[in-house]
Amino acid sequence: MFDEAVKQYLLAKPEAVEEYPFGPDAMVVKVQQKMFALCMVRNGQQAVNLKCDPDEAQQLRDIFSAVSAGYHMNKRHWNTVLLDGSLPPSEIERMIDNSYSLVVKGLKKADREGLEARHGRQRIYAPSN
Repeated sequence: MFDEAVKQYLLAKPEAVEEYPFGPDAMVVKVQQKMFALCMVRNGQQAVNLKCDPDEAQQLRDIFSAVSAGYHMNKRHWNTVLLDGSLPPSEIERMIDNSYSLVVKGLKKADREGLEARHGRQRIYAPSN
């Protein structure tokens, strides 16, 4: 079972859906069929891959030992975040918010504008709280 608080935060994002294309041990969270999180257990430790601005991705890796280059992902644009208790929940939520926003901003214009119209720009680009 994956960390329930992180899972609920991910799924609270507008139109977020969970899928298991890699089997029951890897939960993929998508918006408009685009992945913004991959939840897994790696070396016995829960972790989540999140999209990130390349400059910020490296800064987070330098600051937090629980953040590393994305496992099985584009290492420039994705980070793996170990859920080992060393990061404050608010920082994990901030990284989730950023991942979601980056993916939404990369959607086709019609898909992005439809999402914004249905849920409001404030909800799309702001924290889930």
